[in-house]
Amino acid sequence: MSYPGLKSSEILNLLPQQAPFRFVDEILEVDEQHIVGTYTFKQDEFFYAGHFPGNPVTPGVILIESMCQVGVVALGIYLLSVQKGNEDLDQWVTLFTDAEVEFFAPVYPKDKVIISANKIYFRRMKLRATIEMRNPEGKLLATLTAAGQGVKKP
Repeated sequence: MSYPGLKSSEILNLLPQQAPFRFVDEILEVDEQHIVGTYTFKQDEFFYAGHFPGNPVTPGVILIESMCQVGVVALGIYLLSVQKGNEDLDQWVTLFTDAEVEFFAPVYPKDKVIISANKIYFRRMKLRATIEMRNPEGKLLATLTAAGQGVKKP
């Protein structure tokens, strides 16, 4: 597949989130309208020790973060590269602005999720997208409409 913007590996290299707070393993597809990425929640993630001891469940806020890292940050990096070229992409950061989420099933340690997002709009450096999280069998785990604003780093 050819890309008018960045390749998947280049997008991952530009994601500002790093371990232990990066919740994207790979980008499977990306174009100007959508993106698909994956993440497998490791059994030793830092948040499982307290949520909930003896019966760990991935916190909803972490699921939102993972969905936003793919559907807002990674897609935003790609769209910025298409719009402005690949120079100075590391000079931008995406700030979360708002979200509306629904959860349908829990996510446990060792679960792999597939996150797909569709752009609603990208204008004036603001991206709004609809995002779904599913398991590999296709079961819907969560839906999210989220937005982020690209700002130049000082």
